[in-house]
Amino acid sequence: MSTRILGIDVGSFQICAVIAQHDENGIRVIGIGTEKTQGIKKGVITNIELASKSIKNALQEAQRVAGTQYEKVIVSLSGAYTKSVDSSGVVNVPNHEIGIREIERAMQMADHTANIPSEYEKLHVLPYNFKVDGQEHIEDPIGMNGTRLEVQTHIVTVQKSALSNLRKAISSAGIQIDNIVLSGYASAIATLTEDEKELGVVLIDMGGATCNMVIHSGNSIRYNEFLGVGSANITNDLSMALHTPLPKAEEIKINYGALINKSVDLIELPILGDESKTHEVSLDIISNVIYARAEETLMILAKILEDSGYKDLIGAGVVITGGMTKLEGLRDLASAIFDKMPVRIAKPKETEGLYEILREPANSCAIGLCMYGAGEFTSYEIDSEKRMRYHGEIISKPKNSFNKIFEEENVKEDINLRNKTFNPFEVEGVEIIGNEQKALEQRVVKNELANIADISKQDKQPNIFTKFWQRLTQLF
Repeated sequence: MSTRILGIDVGSFQICAVIAQHDENGIRVIGIGTEKTQGIKKGVITNIELASKSIKNALQEAQRVAGTQYEKVIVSLSGAYTKSVDSSGVVNVPNHEIGIREIERAMQMADHTANIPSEYEKLHVLPYNFKVDGQEHIEDPIGMNGTRLEVQTHIVTVQKSALSNLRKAISSAGIQIDNIVLSGYASAIATLTEDEKELGVVLIDMGGATCNMVIHSGNSIRYNEFLGVGSANITNDLSMALHTPLPKAEEIKINYGALINKSVDLIELPILGDESKTHEVSLDIISNVIYARAEETLMILAKILEDSGYKDLIGAGVVITGGMTKLEGLRDLASAIFDKMPVRIAKPKETEGLYEILREPANSCAIGLCMYGAGEFTSYEIDSEKRMRYHGEIISKPKNSFNKIFEEENVKEDINLRNKTFNPFEVEGVEIIGNEQKALEQRVVKNELANIADISKQDKQPNIFTKFWQRLTQLF
């Protein structure tokens, strides 16, 4: 049985829709569509109608490529809307064996005790540490014996108004959401290796208008943060510094996007406000402008990491993905700024049907959303729909759909029973023949006669009013 999953990366610079088919062999990408974003700035929806139109156009393109419809929809949410808190929960284990039910109870307890502002709603409840009878650093407590289970969780929350706006934009595009996933979390699923997660790693998705950072340590996310700066800021800097229109500045960034370029070659650029005139600019100046913005962005991200308090947990270094990684020399600059930590530029993991154009770092989030829909999330999680998720779960139909089907089956069965003549000698799944049937008939008839006799006796027995009247007649 296969499921077609639609992943929609709602970016500030580009909407990317990917359709993947998931079966027992894994996932296979069968369609992709992109559209320049409108109505979203720095991760925040500013115009629902325009955002919805962009999403719809990207979806239609993906469907044309795939040639098929989708069955499950996973949508990304920018870190611009989110805040995070840590919380813990403790429960007793009555049967002394820890199962999914006990883990879910502990996570729900952590969810319940978390201090969440009233204007925020929980998006992910992610456990990162378990304790069994006080024993710490339990990776997976399933099947273990104990009387007390404790869990520590990282809870990602989102503004209720922002979540409502995103749902409206998606709904207006004719799409019904199954799950909403933090964009940095989705990018981590698509790019990080198991060894990097185990050792502790920083993932930074450097997009067109935003940077999303997550710190993954052990079996879950421990920290996430957002920076409203991206490669579009480089375009703006080039436009202002070179006094040239934005479309030309974007073209320059793509064609000459090197952080270090000592060339003295000159290129002609149109002048902002009077594009009929041109002026010459050195490639060295262009590189200096790009370098200055990239350096500033990476320095802010390094400061965020320093202030997070999790820098000591980072053993595998920094992994950078997203469209901004196309800048030549970014890796070397990042390595210098992040205190000589190992730095890797990451593309999405190789997947069947994933042709080379899809393996661009800019598509990491969209591919990660499809992988999330296929079950490649953390070991345990309470998702955006308040459902418990875990590896190896049996993915069933949505609850509402199941209830509807169940009700329809009951109605059909009730109608069939009404229309059917009851035969006491029919036993489902058993064929009764010969003398056995005659014996059964005799026993049934005998029992029925006995029941009738009992009822007749009960009917003949005087009731309380009859007894009262008889006593009155005896007195008089």
